[in-house]
Amino acid sequence: MNRSDFLKHVAWISGWAIFASAMKHGEPSPFTELRNGVGKFSMQGGTIGWFVNDDAIAAIDSQFPDPAGEFVSGIRSFGAGPEKFLFNTHHHGDHTGGNQVFERKGYHIIAHTNVPMLQERSARANETENNQAYAKTVFDREYELDLGNETIHAKYYGPAHTKGDSVIWFRNANIVHTGDLIFNRRYPFIDRDGGALITGWIDLLETVYSEADAETLFIFGHGNPEFGVTGLRADLLYMRDFLSHLLEYTQRGILEGKNREELRRIRYFETFPDHESPSDFLSLPRNIDAAWRELTDAD
Repeated sequence: MNRSDFLKHVAWISGWAIFASAMKHGEPSPFTELRNGVGKFSMQGGTIGWFVNDDAIAAIDSQFPDPAGEFVSGIRSFGAGPEKFLFNTHHHGDHTGGNQVFERKGYHIIAHTNVPMLQERSARANETENNQAYAKTVFDREYELDLGNETIHAKYYGPAHTKGDSVIWFRNANIVHTGDLIFNRRYPFIDRDGGALITGWIDLLETVYSEADAETLFIFGHGNPEFGVTGLRADLLYMRDFLSHLLEYTQRGILEGKNREELRRIRYFETFPDHESPSDFLSLPRNIDAAWRELTDAD
């Protein structure tokens, strides 16, 4: 993410945070138990997934420092296992911004091998090097963590939303954390500068769909509030169909001789009326920019 994009993203997150803070009093707990010791935490940034038993606490993503502090103190009401682990699904700041808080509390950070490099590069570009904590354990394809009555399996499928995304499987609970591979009915961020590949993203969603079953519950990184941040495997195919339509629309326009600005004039696809655009940063024109760059190898 370049500095201009980062600042726009921060502006959107900051506005959302002000709204969230104003609504905090009287709202239900940010912690939601799902099943078999697995739950989700929603406050500010990408959804945190969690697992607790007598032996360990495991978290998926860290949001920002303030919600990270809320999480590491609040999770103890569900259990206080002595071993502590944090998985980063990818490098973006709303998923790694709380890493230092977790690290100071003794969490061991795990991520795909590309994540620390991308995180460090983004931090240098945005002058936030002092606010980072990086994964101490990295993996190329798969990483498995045995926590007694639960096995956490992190898997890399190739470039998609970035070139460092992991899908995190809670095997016994049959729950999967997708990180930002699912923006549930919301226009996604397609991080071309971070190695995103829409065709790879489509393949990934089809593969994960085939590896799941009808009972698999998914935790998404972000979602349209009307639809939420949990769902079933059919939601993966909805996201796949949107990305496929995005590529088809952009490719057709290129073949018709249209330029990028002409293609960007569309505000929404009629076949995907449920998609929300909370900001210009997360919008269909920005998605078309990314598709154009992928299809034309443009910068």
